[in-house]
Amino acid sequence: MGDLFRSEEMTLAQLFLQSEAAYCCVSELGEIGMVQFRDLNPDVNVFQRKFVNEVRRCEEMDRKLRFVEKEIKRAHIGVIDTGENPEVPFPRDMIDLEATFEKLENELKEINTNQEALKKNFLELTELKHILRRTQQFFDEMEDPSLLEESNIPLEPTEANRGVPLRLGFVAGVIGRERIPTFERMLWRVCRGNVFLKQADIEDPLEDPASGDQVYKSVFIIFFQGDQLKNRVRKICEGFRASLYPCPETPQERKEMAAGVNARIDDLQMVLNQTEDHRQRVLQAAAKSVRVWFIKVRKMKAIYHTLNLCNIDVTQKCLIAEVWCPISDLDSIQFALRRGTEKSGSTVPSILNRMQTKQTPPTYNKTNKFTSGFQNIVDAYGVGNYREMNPAPYTIITFPFLFAVMFGDMGHGALMTCAALYLVLRESRLAAQKNDNEMFCMVFAGRYIILLMGLFSIYTGIIYNDCFSKSLNVFGSGWSVRPMFDENKLLQLDPVVEGVFKGPYPLGIDPIWNIAANKLTFLNSFKMKMSVILGVIHMLFGIILSLFNHLYFNKPLNIYFGFIPEIVFMVSLFGYLVLLVFYKWLAYDASNSRTAPSILIAFINMFLFSYSDGSAQLYTGQQALQSFLVVIALMCVPCMLVVKPLILRRQYLWRKNLGTQNFGGIRVGNGPTEDEAGIIEHDQLTMGHEEVFNFGDVAVIQAIHTIEYCLGCISNTASYLRLWALSLAHAQLSEVLWTMVLKFGLSSASFGGAPLLFILFAAFAVLTVCILLVMEGLSAFLHALRLHWVEFQNKFYTGQGFKFLPFVFEGILDGKYED
Repeated sequence: MGDLFRSEEMTLAQLFLQSEAAYCCVSELGEIGMVQFRDLNPDVNVFQRKFVNEVRRCEEMDRKLRFVEKEIKRAHIGVIDTGENPEVPFPRDMIDLEATFEKLENELKEINTNQEALKKNFLELTELKHILRRTQQFFDEMEDPSLLEESNIPLEPTEANRGVPLRLGFVAGVIGRERIPTFERMLWRVCRGNVFLKQADIEDPLEDPASGDQVYKSVFIIFFQGDQLKNRVRKICEGFRASLYPCPETPQERKEMAAGVNARIDDLQMVLNQTEDHRQRVLQAAAKSVRVWFIKVRKMKAIYHTLNLCNIDVTQKCLIAEVWCPISDLDSIQFALRRGTEKSGSTVPSILNRMQTKQTPPTYNKTNKFTSGFQNIVDAYGVGNYREMNPAPYTIITFPFLFAVMFGDMGHGALMTCAALYLVLRESRLAAQKNDNEMFCMVFAGRYIILLMGLFSIYTGIIYNDCFSKSLNVFGSGWSVRPMFDENKLLQLDPVVEGVFKGPYPLGIDPIWNIAANKLTFLNSFKMKMSVILGVIHMLFGIILSLFNHLYFNKPLNIYFGFIPEIVFMVSLFGYLVLLVFYKWLAYDASNSRTAPSILIAFINMFLFSYSDGSAQLYTGQQALQSFLVVIALMCVPCMLVVKPLILRRQYLWRKNLGTQNFGGIRVGNGPTEDEAGIIEHDQLTMGHEEVFNFGDVAVIQAIHTIEYCLGCISNTASYLRLWALSLAHAQLSEVLWTMVLKFGLSSASFGGAPLLFILFAAFAVLTVCILLVMEGLSAFLHALRLHWVEFQNKFYTGQGFKFLPFVFEGILDGKYED
């Protein structure tokens, strides 16, 4: 937990890797994942780098593996993932891997080509078999089939063909069933009704050899007369992608052809089965190793891509790399470099040399499976600046607590806790399943957040004494109705009357408030004041955390003219408001509560300096103290607004005038020499840190910050009232759900009450989960998120850094980082 309070201390280091050991050293660094490589060749085209050919070879192997994986999935074969993390193969092993993948790809492509050709042939034979059977039925249905079979049909004599017998030709084929109506209309229009079409559906679907889909087709036969109509019919068939097959004219020839076709289909089916068995065996063997192959190839590709970021020292035959790394992990990095050197067989050790730099290091916060979810909440707002105070450790407590203030219900909190406990206790098994559902992955990643939200909701539910909109009378109510009982009047409980109020409830709100007519009024007042108290404490805590940032970065001006005026301004106004709430709770009891003045009116009069209306005072000297606090708060505004820019301007002028001033060759002042000044300026220009003081910009920035803070104190305090509003909304929704659904089943006294209660309870459970747990829970989650991002973190957290992205194989294989 101590590592979370600030980001890790980072350093820029230079690596000198021998050429023969560089590959293995980068491999070891990728396994531990503690260094972030910098690109030392930003001006070099990616295609002109040294290891671009190796990267291309890895990409080609990755393409072949994706093709194999696609074929495995298409064959519905499960890819075996044993969780094995194989070592990175040596560069010399790349040739063997390429040969293996090339052989596997060619074998699969050959099998697929042969199988597609066989399936195409099988489809043609199957269609021809249906054509022969259906055309025979067509001819049998004709009145004079022999006439058609001989195709000697005498037509009505005309001047051109009088006395000449003509032949009717026909074509037979197969077409998609959905194209039959359009096909028939087109034949009728183009041939002007001079053709005769007969068609019948094929009952069984046929497999398309190209796509593997099941398609439904129909057999057709078209009779026509003359070559002109024959050409038209064939063109129409070609346009509709109909398959035409030769069909004998005599029944005997059709019968002989059908027998030959059936024999060829049987032989072809046997060959297809053998081909499919061979393909399955090849894919099953590949499925056992394809995941390991993927890991090896992608690790090699990541290593060569990283080596392309290094400089090549031709004379020394070594590679020079620059990396960001945590100072606490330098020993582990040195050990990894020694392992890589030993593995490569090199006798020259790799060198790690720390460098001094003015560049801003990346931000690295070490997390574990518990703290990673809360760190992600903070990083979603913005990655913190280097060594800035990290809000994550405080968010672990404050985030689920503020959520629970809005969601407080023992029953709903228990349900949420049980759901989160299931994810936590079975996290190893659920993580191994690698579910691709985005919603489940998001909930699973935040399982510890949900667990704490559920536990805190149980706690606040106990404070509110609220369980599914009902109160639990565990310790016995502190009120007694006997002394005040009168059946002719509305039951009222007066704590002043002796014997009515026995004492406060031991824990939480007294259960008798659940049946009180003024329940909502009492809870509104309580929760509204509680929201203001929690909000002011939360914001004051954020301002105090800013002090640690100023101390760490050694910025005394920010302390004297930033932190101190801010904390005084907040305490003078809203801290005083919180003290008024506590004072009123302690100073007034049941006997004099009716005469207690309003805190809201007193707070408004405090800003208006209005004390002449004769309103009651909470305590003696209230007017003088409140006037003093307002004056103090107003004095803090110019202190933040004006003083700091003026001091910064004076410091800049002092540094400027204290520089090198030569009078007769004598150096005056304690500033840097001319040579030193030249070096510093060059360093600033090269590093991009040239500072030019502009008083106008500084004054405007300080004015914006001051106005934002002063107005934000008011708006942010009001924003915390969402704790009260959402808590009230959740309680009222829960009560409505109980009254409108489950109460009907419980109030039924007839025999049908039991099945009615069973049905209503199912509806009550579904609505509770969907509305109160999911929708209300998400709403409270988003409001708690806003309170942390805007109201809490803006007091001390800048969030303008950039994240430390180490070179690690685990993230590359999971697809978290791109090359």
